[in-house]
Amino acid sequence: MTTTRGLRDREGPITMLTAYDAPTAAVVDEAGIDVVLVGDSMGNATMGYDSTLPVTMADVASRTGAVARAVDDALVVADMPFLSFGVDEAESVRNAGELLKEADADAVKIESGPHTVETTRRMVDVGIPVMGHLGLTPQHVNRLGGYTRQGTDSDAAAEILELARDHEAAGAFSLVLEHVPANLAANITEAIDIPTIGIGAGPDCDGQVLVINDVIGLGEWSPPFSEQFGDVRGEMERAVSKYRDAVESGAFPAEEHSHVEEGVDDVY
Repeated sequence: MTTTRGLRDREGPITMLTAYDAPTAAVVDEAGIDVVLVGDSMGNATMGYDSTLPVTMADVASRTGAVARAVDDALVVADMPFLSFGVDEAESVRNAGELLKEADADAVKIESGPHTVETTRRMVDVGIPVMGHLGLTPQHVNRLGGYTRQGTDSDAAAEILELARDHEAAGAFSLVLEHVPANLAANITEAIDIPTIGIGAGPDCDGQVLVINDVIGLGEWSPPFSEQFGDVRGEMERAVSKYRDAVESGAFPAEEHSHVEEGVDDVY
């Protein structure tokens, strides 16, 4: 069973995928993925929103519980949604604690910045494992002006590196690096002792994470730093079309899909 401490000692790259429901989480876990992230990316991936911002604590808690019930070996990390942390420290800690106590998460992830260093420290102090997240932080899309690559000049790169060190010192057990230059991610990975997990951050991180929809080919589009390893959307379209055709032609349901009970023919 994967633990936060075990990630540090793991030999070979760490694998991490998102999941938002029990059937998907079971498949991901059975495939041997190390970490299942119940990401606030559920907003875009499964809830029909244009961003992660509308996702609530109730949304994350419900889906984290579903994922946790289906997982035996992977570490379950719950994403803390927009405004569930960073506004008031006590409320931040309480919200994170509820995801562990009531939704059975093993850890939480927070989109990090200068304002989350002390929050991370406080969460860790009370027993809540924290995964940090630097680089592109989608909850800040309105401030950033889009989902653009971060750390592309020396000052911005130095700030991300400093924040990585600060969150390590605050007790974070790992750090997601999203959409940053590969050489910056490599430098950060070398500079800190906790594992880095990249998404659009090159091959030199200690692990990789992607959104499950992109990996299985469920959506019509995926970001340039991702890859579709399957065609689930195509399979779904074919299956649904075959079902429609079978119903319309009368081929379904067939005799084997029904049963007849004697003695009810005269019931009207």
